[in-house]
Amino acid sequence: MRISHCLPKTPFSSPIMSSGSASLMWFRKGLRIHDNPALEYASKGAKFVYPVFVIDPHYMEPDPTAFSPGSSRAGMNRIRFLLESLVDLDLSLKKLGSRLLVFKGEPSEILIRCLQEWDVNKLCFEYDTDPYYQALDMKVKDYASTAGIEVFSPVSHTLFNPADIIQKNGGKPPLTYQSFLKLAGQPLWASSPLPVSLSSLPPVGDVGYFEISEVPTVEELGYKGYGQEELSPFRGGESEALKKLRESISDKEWVANFEKPKGDPSAYLKPATTVLSPYLKFYSSLWQFGCLSSRYFYQCLTDVYQNVKKHTSPPVSLVGQLLWRDFFYTVAFGTPNFDRMKGNRICKQIPWSNDDELLAAWREARTGYPWIDAIMVQLRKWGWMHHLARHCVACFLTRGDMFVHWEKGRDVFERLLIDSDWAINNGNWLWLSCSSFFYQYNRIYSPVSFGKKYDPNGNYIRHFLPVLKDMPKEYIYEPWTAPLTIQTRAKCIIGRDYPAPVVSHDSASKECKRKLGEAYALNQKLNGQVSEDDLKNLRRKFEGEENQESGRRQKQKRLTDWLKDH
Repeated sequence: MRISHCLPKTPFSSPIMSSGSASLMWFRKGLRIHDNPALEYASKGAKFVYPVFVIDPHYMEPDPTAFSPGSSRAGMNRIRFLLESLVDLDLSLKKLGSRLLVFKGEPSEILIRCLQEWDVNKLCFEYDTDPYYQALDMKVKDYASTAGIEVFSPVSHTLFNPADIIQKNGGKPPLTYQSFLKLAGQPLWASSPLPVSLSSLPPVGDVGYFEISEVPTVEELGYKGYGQEELSPFRGGESEALKKLRESISDKEWVANFEKPKGDPSAYLKPATTVLSPYLKFYSSLWQFGCLSSRYFYQCLTDVYQNVKKHTSPPVSLVGQLLWRDFFYTVAFGTPNFDRMKGNRICKQIPWSNDDELLAAWREARTGYPWIDAIMVQLRKWGWMHHLARHCVACFLTRGDMFVHWEKGRDVFERLLIDSDWAINNGNWLWLSCSSFFYQYNRIYSPVSFGKKYDPNGNYIRHFLPVLKDMPKEYIYEPWTAPLTIQTRAKCIIGRDYPAPVVSHDSASKECKRKLGEAYALNQKLNGQVSEDDLKNLRRKFEGEENQESGRRQKQKRLTDWLKDH
């Protein structure tokens, strides 16, 4: 469901206090105590506060048809991370004299029932710009308004209010990072310290006849006998997020000199980044963690910058990464159909392939390119990989080698990444497929040489693809080139123990560039008004050319075979 955007304007003034004495704090994103304006306001003047989280069984129950263990929308790493975050939140609330009230059911129905049954005068929750939650919020707010219940829904998941940026830009989102920075300026709240702790909370009131549960385990959700060969090293929760933040900013020199896109995508024992993204994650369509406040992170970084002689600046600095996050949120909020090609005014219309066999090979780490496959194994096992590793596999699937639709890859990332974020995930796939933001489609990541530059010995590949652990480093990135004697000695026969390449990178990348060139020309010719028929015609042209080339290669092969025999 898509509804019109109606973000409140910042800065927020405190709403008029109601004469009542009970508040309902609805947790969905922002699973934390620190820098939580909704929770802070819920507790002001209240005799009772009901902290509520609703688990929607439709999105949590096991789906045996999914390509990986989990529900219909999320893999097990994301589900486990969410449950750990909820357990941590519950423990934090109990230390403050409260507890988390966990319900199961359709969220809007549960919330409206709570408002009906409890003597609640305030409903507080963090505002969400995700289209899914926009629809959900409207239902709940409509009821609250009718019932005379005050609603306080602040924007605190980003550094800036996306609506303010869009208004400054004449009603349209800025489409470049630099134009966003000029419009944004400095955050208004940044000049004074954010509240990072609460001494206590009002107790929970009488819950009546409601069936309230503790945070369930994965087994209680129906995932019997669930196990993994290698669990994700990332634990969920605000406590873990703040611990990792302290560890990261304690190295002031590293913070000051951080420079993205530099970093080692093959570093897995100690990742070459803060690995704070799962805790910052607010915006995926269904799982909202928000264990770490981006605003608090911003203040911690600016404190470090003030105490060092020099530091990097946006777009490459750590603050620059937070601003990239806000940029994507703003564009996503102001762009209808941001999460798809069709009907998306900022997206190039390209006749991508719908080759399910190539998609499955990529998703299941069967491409025959060890660097790509190792990354996809890490994604499935850990629910995370370095940003440059993400760039490599996204490029390979789309414009680099396979020419498969970016929406297909986006869906895989959304399911498997514990830090999947609706705005950023879609924005990155639009970028990396050269569908929007970035248009230099001739620049691609090599599935061989890029990884070798960082890890010539192939240790990353050996870890995530143990079938190749004994392959000599000369062949670890291209094992199909190893003589059979070497393959035998390494106990890895290509085509039997590990797949041969599903595409030839040299020829596939040239074909992708040619196709994108023609698609770009069509978009320019039609001024972006490319119809379904236009795409079908161009796709048929591509398929005809592919069939001709395939026939030519088969004919050449028959001739070569005949010459060998004669």
